[in-house]
Amino acid sequence: MAKKGFTLIELLIVISIIAILASVVFVALDPLKRFQDARDSSRWADISAVVSAIKVYQVDNSGNYPSAITSMTSGTVYMIGTGTTGCDDNACDVTIGGDTNCVDLADLVTGGYLGEVPVSPNGVSTWSDDTTGYVLTRYATGIVKVQACESENSESISISK
Repeated sequence: MAKKGFTLIELLIVISIIAILASVVFVALDPLKRFQDARDSSRWADISAVVSAIKVYQVDNSGNYPSAITSMTSGTVYMIGTGTTGCDDNACDVTIGGDTNCVDLADLVTGGYLGEVPVSPNGVSTWSDDTTGYVLTRYATGIVKVQACESENSESISISK
């Protein structure tokens, strides 16, 4: 009577094939790139919300910006956040105008235009309410530009309106 079953060689071949397929799938999915893409997507959503809030505020207030934005020097890059110094301390793809070039957008939150001032997901730098990882530039033409300090899988992340 012959015994039915698999030989050791057959089992090893099947296990090897499964291991190879699993490694190919893992490499194809590239989880690190997926996490970077997710953080970049969050950054895009955040800057879009900030620009929209600024523009809605402007429409509701006869074309005027919130006082924090009005007091900014035209064409100079400011770090969005509650900090008053250290605004240029973190690694940023954009050159910030100086150590005290911070702009607090709390008026947009208290006015109901923005749920909260967003903080960039941590990538190269660690961000906080003081230095959010987002920068704002107001131009003399009335255009505002909001940009993420870092991007991981995009060349840059910015919106101007």
